[in-house]
Amino acid sequence: MLPTPDTSHVSFDTIYEPSEDSYLFLDTLASDSESKWLSARFPNQSTSPLVVEVGTGSGVVLAFTAAQSEKIFGRRDILTLGTDVNRNACIATRETATTAIKAEQQPTPQSIHISSLTADLCAPLRPGSVDVLLFNPPYVPTEDLPRLPSAKDNDPATAEAMSRSDKFDNDSYFLSLTYAGGADGMETTDRLLEAIPGVLSARGVAYVLLCKQNKPEEVKDRIRAWGWQAESVGSSGMQAGWEKLVIVRIWREDHS
Repeated sequence: MLPTPDTSHVSFDTIYEPSEDSYLFLDTLASDSESKWLSARFPNQSTSPLVVEVGTGSGVVLAFTAAQSEKIFGRRDILTLGTDVNRNACIATRETATTAIKAEQQPTPQSIHISSLTADLCAPLRPGSVDVLLFNPPYVPTEDLPRLPSAKDNDPATAEAMSRSDKFDNDSYFLSLTYAGGADGMETTDRLLEAIPGVLSARGVAYVLLCKQNKPEEVKDRIRAWGWQAESVGSSGMQAGWEKLVIVRIWREDHS
C-alpha cells in the first residue's frame, strides 16, 4: 500500500480533514487500471503533465499524485498546481505537497509543486493548459450555498482581531465551504463542469467526485452530450450514511 501524505502540520479548524472521499481519490488514481490508462495518455516521451487540483483542502490528493507519479503515470516529472478559496488551505497544500515529494522521490525528486493559488475554481488557469484536473467538490445538498470568501476573510490580521465567538463562526463558515453544495449538491460542481472544456488541454482529463444525490448518471449523460467521454472509474462500494461516492473520468476520445 502506498503511503498517504503527512498532514500533521495542517490545522483542521478551517480545512477539510481527509476522509473517505479523499482516500477514494487516492485509491482510484493508484489503481492498476487508471495507472495503465494515464501512462498511455501521457507517455514518457511527451511533455511533463500539469496536474491541477481545484479545492485542494489539506493538499493530500495533490501531494499523493505528485509523490506517487511513477506509480500513477509511469513517470516522475509531474508538475502540480492547486487552487482553493481558503488561503489557509493553500498554505497547507504547499507544505503537504513539497514534503511528500521529498519523502517519496529520493534521491532526486523530479515532480515539482509549482504553486497553490487562492482563487475560485479555475479562475486563474490559462485556457487549454491543464492536463489532469482533480476535483473533490462540496457535494452535500444544502438549502443555501455559502458566499465566496473576500480578501478580508482571508487576511490573517482579520482572524487575529476576532473574539473567540467570532473566530468560531469564521471557522464554521470556512468549513461549510468544504461540504455545502447547494441544490442537489451540484451548484459548485456545475460551475466546474462548465469550465472543463476551456481549461483542459487537448490530451486533458478531469476526475470529479460525486455522491449518489448528485445523480452521477445524469451528469455523465450531460457530458456525453458535449461529444466527450464520461465513465465511473472509482466507487466507495458501500453506503456511507446516505452517500455513495463515485469518481467520474471526463475526457475527449480523440486528442491527437
